[in-house]
Amino acid sequence: MQPDVGAVPLIALEAVAFDTETTGLDTHTARLVQIGGVAVARGTVRPDEAFESLVRPGLPVPPESTRIHGITDEQVHEAPDFASVWSSFETFRCGRPLIGYALGFDLAILEREAARAGIRWERPRTLCVRTLSRVVNRDLGDHSLEALAARLGFEITGRHQALGDAIAAARVFTGLLPRLQAMGIRTFAEAERACLELASEEEAQARAGWAAPVLRPAPPSFAAIDPFAYRHRVGDLMTAPPIVIRHDTPLRAAIELMAERRVGSVLISETGEAGRPVGDYGILSERDVLRLLSANGGNVMERQAGEFANRPLITIRAQAFAYRAIGRMDRLGIRHLGVHDEKDALIGVISARDLLRLRASAAIQLDDTINAATSDAEMAAAWASLPSVAATLVAEKVEARTVAEIISEELRAMTRRAAMLAEEEMRAAGLGDPPAPYAVLVLGSAGRGESLLAADQDNAIVFERGERGGPEDRWFGALGGRIAAILDTAGIPYCRGGVMAKNGEWRGSLDVWRERISGWMRRSRPQDLLNVDIFFDLIPVYGERRLGEILFEEAYALGHRDAAFPLVLGERLGAGPAPFTLFGRLRTENGRIDLKRYALFPLVSAARALSIRHGIRAHSTRARLEGLLEKQIGSQTAIRRVLAAHEFALSLMLAQQGRDRQQGVPPSNAVEVAALSRDRRAALREALKDLQIVPELMRDLM
Repeated sequence: MQPDVGAVPLIALEAVAFDTETTGLDTHTARLVQIGGVAVARGTVRPDEAFESLVRPGLPVPPESTRIHGITDEQVHEAPDFASVWSSFETFRCGRPLIGYALGFDLAILEREAARAGIRWERPRTLCVRTLSRVVNRDLGDHSLEALAARLGFEITGRHQALGDAIAAARVFTGLLPRLQAMGIRTFAEAERACLELASEEEAQARAGWAAPVLRPAPPSFAAIDPFAYRHRVGDLMTAPPIVIRHDTPLRAAIELMAERRVGSVLISETGEAGRPVGDYGILSERDVLRLLSANGGNVMERQAGEFANRPLITIRAQAFAYRAIGRMDRLGIRHLGVHDEKDALIGVISARDLLRLRASAAIQLDDTINAATSDAEMAAAWASLPSVAATLVAEKVEARTVAEIISEELRAMTRRAAMLAEEEMRAAGLGDPPAPYAVLVLGSAGRGESLLAADQDNAIVFERGERGGPEDRWFGALGGRIAAILDTAGIPYCRGGVMAKNGEWRGSLDVWRERISGWMRRSRPQDLLNVDIFFDLIPVYGERRLGEILFEEAYALGHRDAAFPLVLGERLGAGPAPFTLFGRLRTENGRIDLKRYALFPLVSAARALSIRHGIRAHSTRARLEGLLEKQIGSQTAIRRVLAAHEFALSLMLAQQGRDRQQGVPPSNAVEVAALSRDRRAALREALKDLQIVPELMRDLM
């Protein structure tokens, strides 16, 4: 993965904290005598990965400077020159951004040294911990390095030595991370933007000849990708049905079958049949056979093939995108994956050979790293690749709804992995294993497959048995709290509406959920209807998924039986605000129009209500509306028009969110109208006009 640095959460940042020592404080005449650096990786300082070197300055070191840093002429007389040291430092830095204390001075020194040495100066992206400390607490009177260290509870070792001060700057940076996150400053670009707002300090430093400590975020250059792997799903490419043999099949017969069918592997189970739970299967590949024959010769040919099967069979969902299969094979070093359906039944197999057409080495930037993450920081690093991939896919003219499905897949994977890590935390804390079978559910836009880059958490938990406030409920409440905290640190913020399993109203046993859903439908208060909206998009992502499927089916059946309920859901649409003012202009706030409010919400809500009314058990808005057409309900022309408007609104929002991410602006659902071309502004007006028919369409189709 090569994520855009600006989109990387600070907790996941790979950087180098550095410092310099010089012959003086005048940036125009001072020369470098020492440079030091230390790695910062995923919220921790790595003192074992450090760099320190003296530099021959080419002029005497003044005694007053020696009194500060202790470096004498004798020490630097035989030191390497700047060009040599800088080359070594750049190798150590390896393209990582720089962090430092008051680093505008250091950068000015380095730039002038590079000019003297005839080296082309390429300014790295940087963050200044002194400026960040002012962002966190502008009222703090003393922002000296000593004061910041004391405030964070550590002592500086090796003060006024380059490596010692670099380590101190690194420790200040990691100490500020929780405070920055609490302020909503999560990514590198957001930190850059926050620093740039402190213009007065930057102006004073510029007058002193210092370089700017932080540059304005610039759009990254993205490598071209082949969108094929992001358009196609595993189920489109797999071999089905898979070749399955019985456990007691002789190895010789298994080899002959592979040769006859020209395949690189066979699956093995007791029954020799497909369609059973994936845990019933192992796999035997041609590479396994070659290793066996090399080690044992022909002595194994009549033994049972099942003896040599690799277990457990590594699998992937048929609905997963092809990039996920490529990433999983690459991460695990394997060439075959079993393919399972949503009920974990084996339905096919996909091989590296099937994926060769994707030119994977150049095509894939997203991979399977989320599933291997062992901490929230590693999850954050994996999540950071998503914005650049989304921006590139939009530029490649991939449909916005497909990009939204990819974002949703990654969000579900993040939630699934957070649940696994949270379970491990519960065991480590002495709280034991889950007290009952349970499923983690993703709700809202991620459940529909329509998430964008401004997504936050929407999750719930259903468990098999237990009362409100009982021991099971308390255990799952603690689990939900850990899931939410992991996701928040990893870059998916807490839900502002509180839709998270850590809150009591979003977890419960099957019986509690049945009672809760019935109450929502019966009372139909505004908040109840909002809850229903989110809940009816649920999809289970971890645990005993059947529990989520049961809940989904029962809720849909209950809503479908009550003919009045979908009507109540739809009544809100006619009362919503119009996207146009009295004089026909776009309704904006601070130059932006909220397309979730004026475009997505009406259509998504109408599609959900109509799918409940007509018993269409689909999740996405598109599938729900196409389900109406399959049942010959509604005008194909009208439905296609609103779907095209939905797609256009999604594309505008994705493009805006990509621009905002690059500039350090927290992504939202509002699009800057002035940034659109005249043609796209006209197209937006037409799309919003088309969506004005949604309330009437819904009434007609009820």
